[in-house]
Amino acid sequence: MSFQKQLQKLRKKNKLSQEKLAEIIGISRQAVAKWESGKSYPDIARLVALSNIFNVSIDKLVNDYEENCRLYIEENKKNYITNDIINFLCAAKKSTYKSNEIETHDSKQNSHKTLYSKENLKYTRSYVGKKQFIGEESLLKNDVPIWGMNYTGRIIDKGFSINFLKEALSLVPKDHPYRGPMVYQNEEYKYHCIVHGEFEWFNGYEEIFFNDIKVYECNFHGGYIK
Repeated sequence: MSFQKQLQKLRKKNKLSQEKLAEIIGISRQAVAKWESGKSYPDIARLVALSNIFNVSIDKLVNDYEENCRLYIEENKKNYITNDIINFLCAAKKSTYKSNEIETHDSKQNSHKTLYSKENLKYTRSYVGKKQFIGEESLLKNDVPIWGMNYTGRIIDKGFSINFLKEALSLVPKDHPYRGPMVYQNEEYKYHCIVHGEFEWFNGYEEIFFNDIKVYECNFHGGYIK
């Protein structure tokens, strides 16, 4: 369930009008209306306020656990997916998003490729395009693919910052090692990511707002390679 639908559901369940909710938070009714229509997204302080008003966690507010199970890692779930592999995947993402030296760029084909390896594990990432792009990631063990992810995204507004996107993606959390954290903010920029499913089979969506205007969005999905 999307954030806007979850917000509407909680507001109506608590018998609050948009005007009343706006009054409690200390904002305009139009701001609440934009949240519920998906035209803007609250900053972290407002998310905390909504969490307190509805007595739910921020996780619950932005991602409905009753319908979608977030990633969980069980030690023996798959004998080839271990904590060491999750740690490697996160380390690879953090290292490659922080350093431009690891990435190779073919300006003629407008393609980008990245490789990171350690011992018998290898991580690759590649994408083509600029304002509208398609890419993929893969994880290999002993040169055998065991996990992968595809993504497609686009830049919507000139306020987009590639540096902020890389900053958010370099903070990839171990409990859902796909893109960036669920919520991240740096001054006027806000990053938001929702994931449905588990490491073996998942899909997700990420977006960036600049001054409450959506400037970027991306869909991704993936899972085990058997």
